[in-house]
Amino acid sequence: MNKNSKIYVAGHTGMVGSAIVRKLISEGYKNIIGKSSSELDLRNQFAVKSFFDRERPEYVFLAAAKVGGISTNCTHPAEFIYNNLMIESNVIHASFKNQIKKLLFLGSSCIYPKNCSQPIKEEYLLTGPLEPSIEAYALAKISGLKLCQYYRKQYGCDFISAIPPNLYGSGDNFDLETSHVFSGIMRKMHLAKCFENSDFGSIRKDLDKRPLKNIDGEFSNQEIIDLLETFGIVKIPSGKCQLTLLGSGTPKREFLHVEDLANAVYFLMKKYSKNEHINIGTGEDITINNLANLIKGEIGFLGIINWGDSRLDGAMQKLLCVDSVHNLNWRHTYPIIEGIKGLYKFYKKEQV
Repeated sequence: MNKNSKIYVAGHTGMVGSAIVRKLISEGYKNIIGKSSSELDLRNQFAVKSFFDRERPEYVFLAAAKVGGISTNCTHPAEFIYNNLMIESNVIHASFKNQIKKLLFLGSSCIYPKNCSQPIKEEYLLTGPLEPSIEAYALAKISGLKLCQYYRKQYGCDFISAIPPNLYGSGDNFDLETSHVFSGIMRKMHLAKCFENSDFGSIRKDLDKRPLKNIDGEFSNQEIIDLLETFGIVKIPSGKCQLTLLGSGTPKREFLHVEDLANAVYFLMKKYSKNEHINIGTGEDITINNLANLIKGEIGFLGIINWGDSRLDGAMQKLLCVDSVHNLNWRHTYPIIEGIKGLYKFYKKEQV
């Protein structure tokens, strides 16, 4: 992959894809192409074929996907499996037909069994039942990984797969109905702090930027209070704000900053060409409760955190074994506390 190579980043407007584009630009690559979902529907085989026939990319980063938190996965499983299967199948097949030089498919740690040994090695794939709440998404990601392996086996394509843990960073999704745990906790904590201080001006600014349940800053104080309550944010008689978060807070999760992810996939595109998928991560985990307290400290929320239904916990631990990528001399660089500071700075900047 040289500086003039034509590179297609599928999903270039999302958190992951935009980080990959930033990384490529910082390394001096100039011939980068991308199409938004309104310009190119990756679920449409004919549209994808036409795009590849016309643009003829040499390298593909497949970062496009339908993503969301546990709640959305539970309520929209058909959408998750269908959309992701179609995106993966169309892009991977078009890459084969157009004889691209290399493709990197981005998977997810949810592909591994719910109760497998920790840390999770690559060979644990398909050794046990998946986490039921995200099974549809996991099955789609496993299929994408296997497509890469089978196209390599049958046709000799240089298609590789990288498996990250939970991601966070600039460009994250803060919609409380579809967000992942990291950004969801951060926004709830921010709103709870504003509510505790009776700062409806800041709450309105937040809702104008990102409406919730079709409610924006034009609604009355009482309507906003009722909205916050649906997301577990209430005031108690002492005047403090009480925030109830999903799950018990006890599960452990691994979090990788999206800039580290971009560095990793760029590194792998240049250095890795094996049939086996490879884990990328920090090799460190944290309880959701401890994560919430770190976010609480950064935001300056002084209220009370309560935890909810443990049935929403999912697997009690998910920590990737990253020995393989470490043996290639790649390491993450963002400590989680610095990542929290950076993400909150990004979030507040977005309010302006």
